[in-house]
Order: sequence, then C-alpha cells, then structure tokens
Amino acid sequence: MSEERHVIMDDTAIRRALTRIAHEILEKNKGIDNCVLIGIRTRGIYLANRIAERITEIEGKQPIIGELDITPYRDDLADGKQQPIIMPTAVQGTDVSDAANGAISIQDKRVILFDDVLFTGRTIRAAMDAIMDRGRPQMIQLAVLVDRGHRELPIRPDYVGKNVPTAKLEIIEVALSEFDGEDNVTIIQQRGHNG
Repeated sequence: MSEERHVIMDDTAIRRALTRIAHEILEKNKGIDNCVLIGIRTRGIYLANRIAERITEIEGKQPIIGELDITPYRDDLADGKQQPIIMPTAVQGTDVSDAANGAISIQDKRVILFDDVLFTGRTIRAAMDAIMDRGRPQMIQLAVLVDRGHRELPIRPDYVGKNVPTAKLEIIEVALSEFDGEDNVTIIQQRGHNG
C-alpha cells in the first residue's frame, strides 16, 4: 500500500492562521484579562505559546499559559485516574500558581484550550474532564489549528486555523518547529487499499 502526501499548510499559512486566532480570542473575550491559555500536550502547548506571543505583541500584556497532560483521562486507556495538574509553561511566572503544587488555578477563569487537530472530539472531552476536576472555570473555549471533521462527540471549536474535510482513512500530520524541526500540515492519503 502506498501513500500520497500533500502539504496543506506551510509555515506562512500556519503563522497567518495563528495571528488570526489571536485577534479572534482578543475580540471574543474583550482582551485577555481573566483568561488562561492551556495547551494540550504535546503540540497544543506550542500553539498556545505562539498565540500568547502574538497576544503580548498586540495587547502589551502576557497571558497566563498552562500545559495539560490528559493521558490519565483518555477513554482508550485503562482506568485509574490521577489528579490532573495544569502546570505553568516555561515562559510563565509563578505569581498565578497554586502555592501547594505549582499548578495554575482555573477557578472562575475563561479557559482557552489549544490542540493541533480536532477529529473525533475525544481528546477535547478528556481535557475538559481534567480541567473540571481541577476547578470550575467561568467558561471553556477551544482553539485548534486544523478541524478535520468526523466528530463522535458534540464538540465544536471556537477558533479554527483551517477546516480540512477528510476521509476517515486519511491522516492529518501537524509538524511544529519546536517539536518536529519544521512547520507544516500534511494530509496523507492511503492508496492501493482494497476494501
């Protein structure tokens, strides 16, 4: 079986999409006060950091940024949940942390979740479960670089870099320079498969 790969977003397209999302976040929330940007590990955190940089350039103030590992909340893994911790990112100061464990407080905050690709919605549901176990945010919003459809849960993003209609067997790969050494979004189409 062979595969065809097509780049559907290059580094310029990603940069423009993230700049647009940053403006949309500021417009919808009337600034960044009382907002917490939380990236879902792994690539979501890099997207949150990049948007935070753009917001800082536009508003002149640094948003609160956190990082969330949803592994204990995934429904395709064994039970045995651990208490999630939303850790400050490397660029974040400690003044917004819960002193007890160094985690960011999300109580009564507007939480904006970041992920690279929205597909079935199960990752986002796990992230929301993890956040709700940490406190009661005022609201949760969702920002994704790519929405590829095929939702299995009633989850809809508030901010989208690019909508990419896909077949279920197609794969979307997001590469970010902080993790992968380059910036692009690729769609991979399987060829030669006889169903």
